[in-house]
Amino acid sequence: MKKDKYMQAAIEQAQKGLSEGGIPIGSVLVKNGQIVGRGHNQRVQKNDPMTHAEIDCLRNAGRIGNYKGTTLYSTLMPCYLCAGAVVQFGIKKVIVGESQTFPGAVAFMQQHGVEVVNLNDAECVNMMEQFIKDKPELWNEDIGE
Repeated sequence: MKKDKYMQAAIEQAQKGLSEGGIPIGSVLVKNGQIVGRGHNQRVQKNDPMTHAEIDCLRNAGRIGNYKGTTLYSTLMPCYLCAGAVVQFGIKKVIVGESQTFPGAVAFMQQHGVEVVNLNDAECVNMMEQFIKDKPELWNEDIGE
């Protein structure tokens, strides 16, 4: 099965983060069939606990005006911080690589009218499982444990 090109772009962002010594989570924002923002988790690289992949993506998209019709892609189910940004900006669709390694805030987003599609993508699962195995202390810091 051919992978969705937008999820593939999010995976490339995650791989970029990993290659920089960070946490392999990537995100892209799509509007009218075009990627308008890309980002990856840069908590380690920027020493900034707020620079999650989805936040980085939204920052990089800049001021796009209205978020109606946008779709946010993320390799991992968004946490409450990132889900809050989704709800705040009125993004109504989030497509996720996986939630097996981290359940995230799916119910929160759904309660606020966000359609969440979980692809259960093996590449996303394997990337996170390997990272968690290799760097458990960094992962636990990222999820606040």
